[in-house]
Amino acid sequence: MPMPLPSAGSHTWSESPSEGLRELAASTHLTRFAARLDGRLSASTLVRLQKNSRLQVRLAEMLLGNKMDSNGRNWGDDLLLGHDPNRAALLAGSIWHARSLLKLVSKQHLAILLDRIGAEAHAFGIRNLASAVAITATADPEQLSQQIEHDGYACLGAWLDEASALDRTRVLLRLPMGTAAENPAAEHRNAAGPVLSLVIAHLLRETPRHDS
Repeated sequence: MPMPLPSAGSHTWSESPSEGLRELAASTHLTRFAARLDGRLSASTLVRLQKNSRLQVRLAEMLLGNKMDSNGRNWGDDLLLGHDPNRAALLAGSIWHARSLLKLVSKQHLAILLDRIGAEAHAFGIRNLASAVAITATADPEQLSQQIEHDGYACLGAWLDEASALDRTRVLLRLPMGTAAENPAAEHRNAAGPVLSLVIAHLLRETPRHDS
């Protein structure tokens, strides 16, 4: 499953390993910090630690463990170019369930769905209907939103499995613990390449975000 990587002329999230480590610490999901630090720490304390510029490099190194060498020689572009992996997962899931998106026409049901996945993912899925994976349509908007989220995360996780341990971890740290990205099924591994190629092409059209 070939992984679509940023082109040589594309923007990078961070050129400097130390700056990249600070950005990684600042964008890491709090559940990841809670799992590695004292579980008795409050969310507000974790946020203060996360935002402390003097601690960010050390915190990121703790989270990465031995996945990065001491000189940062294997620190390259972020696979999602700094974009929010939660957003990437929703985009992937919308492609996965595009057939259901197309058939959901009730204004009430559509309003419920858009409230959960957003207008961007909805439009993106329909635009890429030809690449839809799920065959069976789901008519319930709440169930559909859950399926989009689950299959989107799983698809992202399967795609990340083709990357180096460092690159994969840098993305997963920005996701909450316990998503389907951590345990994709065989069906996700089979379809992840084409689906994420479309997602990455979409993200490449934008300026990289630093608030993921």
